[in-house]
Amino acid sequence: MTEAIAFTPGNYHYMRGVRQYSCGVAADPGYRLERVRFSRPVPLKEGFRRVAAHLQAIGRPLTAFAACELRSPAPFTEDGFRAFNDVYIGTLKDWGIYAEGGDNPVARSNVCPEFDKPAEPSLHAFSYTAAHAGAARSFVIAGSAEAAEGKGDYRDNCIRLGDTSREGLLEKGRWVLGEMSRRMAALGFAWGDTTAAQLYTVHPIQHVMAQEMAPHGVVRHGVDWHFNRPP
Repeated sequence: MTEAIAFTPGNYHYMRGVRQYSCGVAADPGYRLERVRFSRPVPLKEGFRRVAAHLQAIGRPLTAFAACELRSPAPFTEDGFRAFNDVYIGTLKDWGIYAEGGDNPVARSNVCPEFDKPAEPSLHAFSYTAAHAGAARSFVIAGSAEAAEGKGDYRDNCIRLGDTSREGLLEKGRWVLGEMSRRMAALGFAWGDTTAAQLYTVHPIQHVMAQEMAPHGVVRHGVDWHFNRPP
């Protein structure tokens, strides 16, 4: 089992992921993760400015930035995705969170709304650590599509590429649930510890919810379904 890694400047631990994000974060003892959601997605540069202003206003360092939820206008090409990540990571470098050649501790999801698309990559929500004596343990797991990460081209590693049949969606869903469970376990959590779950798809997956998600306790607090495509 992969062990969580301390990111002391941010007062949280993370599970190592890929260059652009970690697989998940958990607040250290004496801290909790708090989430802020914008009423509408904010263009990335302005969104980061607002994040910095918020953290500074409450006396938290920029390194307390622990997770973010992004919205993009359309799926990227592989080259476009790399270029976008170079810009995104540049901010994390400036904030003292990411060092070239090291890990990226910040968890992330990035999806493309089917309707009401943003004009450019934007920030939908973010999470950060705040001091709170005696706080219950809290965590955020990064989003995952049905493809193993860190193996190069996502297309070449996608579970049942292009298959949106009931059986294909069931296998995709089963793989994603397994990956989410693995990430939580690495941080010391399980589905019974969750307080919210977000689902991203434009396909009918009620049978996946009934056969896989509900039996594992994923929907114990309901599911926040976002009608979005992967990036």
